[in-house]
Amino acid sequence: MSTITTHVLDTVLGKPAAGVAVRLEKQQGAGFLALSAGVTDGDGRCRDLAPDASEGIYRLTFATGEYVKQRGRATIYPEISITFHCSGDGHYHLPLLLSDNSYTTYRGS
Repeated sequence: MSTITTHVLDTVLGKPAAGVAVRLEKQQGAGFLALSAGVTDGDGRCRDLAPDASEGIYRLTFATGEYVKQRGRATIYPEISITFHCSGDGHYHLPLLLSDNSYTTYRGS
């Protein structure tokens, strides 16, 4: 089994993005099934989204629009989704580097 975690960095501020709502789903047939949800902590992290993920296609969705709006800024991304394949082995840490009009993601450690 795998673990799935994430963190969000606000690259405009150069700080962790606390208070971003995050949802984890797993593909089931033609759709996705909600597995868990959380909110990034003071360090911008969600540490316990999936402690025992099996092999499959997963999707992390971040409520970025609300986060940016609460800081008096505007964004073209009301939400950002990352869809990825999990082998069921090892740790999957998927950070999101966020600015108002761009984002980057990668598989971290």
